[in-house]
Amino acid sequence: MGRVVLNHSTHIEGLIPVLKKLALNQSIKTVTPAIISRARGRSSNLVIRVSVKTINGYKAIARKGKTAQEVFISTDLSKDELKKLLDNCNPR
Repeated sequence: MGRVVLNHSTHIEGLIPVLKKLALNQSIKTVTPAIISRARGRSSNLVIRVSVKTINGYKAIARKGKTAQEVFISTDLSKDELKKLLDNCNPR
């Protein structure tokens, strides 16, 4: 079971419960929400997409409205396996 690192005081609304659900998977080591930025488009619902591979996992982008937040996921899963896991954790 992984852990969610909460080192920032602000997060996208509804992101932390989704990340905690993701961290329950045995293959996830840590989940770290990072920089918040403004996005050009709009996303009505919270959506998390896998972006790029990092040294010990992947970087994902969480978007809701005009706000985007980077999320670093430390895991041994492949990109496709992580995408499936995120699809299950994403709120509908």
